[in-house]
Amino acid sequence: MSDSASSDLRYPIGRPVLPEAPLDHGRRTAYIAHLATLPDQVRAAVAGLTPAQLDTPYRPGGWTVRQLVHHLPDSHLNAYTRCRLALTEDNPTIKPYDEAAWAELPDVEATPPAVSLALLEALHIRWVRLLRNLTEAQWQRTFHHPDSGCNFTLDQALALYSWHSRHHLAHITELRRREQW
Repeated sequence: MSDSASSDLRYPIGRPVLPEAPLDHGRRTAYIAHLATLPDQVRAAVAGLTPAQLDTPYRPGGWTVRQLVHHLPDSHLNAYTRCRLALTEDNPTIKPYDEAAWAELPDVEATPPAVSLALLEALHIRWVRLLRNLTEAQWQRTFHHPDSGCNFTLDQALALYSWHSRHHLAHITELRRREQW
């Protein structure tokens, strides 16, 4: 997984790199810790922002902070479901979704960010408890993503969503730093 900083505003922590081999216990623990702490980190990152600041894109042509806050539980609900499917079915084909279209739905503007922060918190409590209790064999269970044509292990999904968490958090924190909010 890339942890290097990037000058590309789209990828402030670099692009994701999926592991090709099973993760060791230490790496899994670190990635799960990223998921466990994300709700509090996002809550702190948006604390005190005005409605105008919440409606500021993190980069030209990018999502607003408000859209990012609502996107995280949307995305992570899908990821949590994909993990559960992989644990209960043999290499299920997951349902992709159009995340850009979801970010434009009317509830994104109409719902206070606190609602999505509460959803993210509850979801991550469940997801982290699930992940902390998987066996070595369960980490190698897979799901199939029809858009990429690839099968992903739960180890790879964990690495991806740890990156995804840090990626969008950095969008918010870097914007705050640049704008000196």
